[in-house]
Amino acid sequence: MKQKIVGALVLLGAQLFVFQSAQAFPDRPVKLVVPTPAGGPPDIMARLLSDKMGAALGQPVIVENRPGGAGGTIGAKSVLGAEPDGYTLLMGSTSAVIIAPLVHKSAGYNSTSFAPVAGISEATEVLALHPSVQAGTVAEFIKLAKAQPGIFRFASAGTGGLPHLEGELLKARAQIDLSHVPYRGGGPALTGLLGGEVHMLFSSLVHMLPYIREGKLRGLAVTSEARSPLAPDIPSMVESGFDQFVTVSINFIVAPPGTPLPVRRRVAEAVNRALAADEVRQAFAKIGASARPASPEQLAPYLAEHHARWSRIVEATKVSVD
Repeated sequence: MKQKIVGALVLLGAQLFVFQSAQAFPDRPVKLVVPTPAGGPPDIMARLLSDKMGAALGQPVIVENRPGGAGGTIGAKSVLGAEPDGYTLLMGSTSAVIIAPLVHKSAGYNSTSFAPVAGISEATEVLALHPSVQAGTVAEFIKLAKAQPGIFRFASAGTGGLPHLEGELLKARAQIDLSHVPYRGGGPALTGLLGGEVHMLFSSLVHMLPYIREGKLRGLAVTSEARSPLAPDIPSMVESGFDQFVTVSINFIVAPPGTPLPVRRRVAEAVNRALAADEVRQAFAKIGASARPASPEQLAPYLAEHHARWSRIVEATKVSVD
């Protein structure tokens, strides 16, 4: 009986400590880790949100880039091992949190390893060709690829990332033979496509659109469920005959496991206020991102849905680095 009373008191004390800590949060700056280099979409979004999040929290939100590792795993693991107090957060993405641990078996985490905090955005990708390829639709490109197996090369931002998986998915679904050429990042991959080193690339619509409009690339299809308002003349992969070929890039914030729910809710409220600002919405539109606010409770099933989808894609494409 005495042991039960002591155990109950210990549990009560722990709960009280968590409650008091959550009430005091934040009393110092919050660090938001971006597991990719500066200048990419996750970094841009983090910096757009940080000032307004800081204003809502009453403490600065400091963006820290920690690129490296397979698919951004170095930055992700640095947050996974941080104190679960809400002061170290991760700007998560499809590639770093969902795909990387599915493809790289030694990643040491998966999408459920982190505590969900807040949803941020969704952004569509586009399948683009070098203009030397005589195809104006996905169907025409597939016909060419089947007639010339192994001739066409597709680029990616690195083995195991989102563009790589999209290319492999097209290969599997269309039953065509394409050669994969990994580059060291999205910028070099785009340069390779523009220079004719490769023939095809899946990448961010907003990054590709200026070149598509100038005729330097040919946009065949977007990967969102419906056409993008940014490019209403480009059909979707679904329209092009590939049902379920929906591979939007998502961004969100997660925290180390064990981070108290009241703390995570506090951060989510700050994120939602930032996303509601007109200047943030306008800036997101310019980089092709749509705000996707979500509470910790809403983010968990959303991530589970994307995890299940990408698990099926990885299984279908048989992509594995380890």
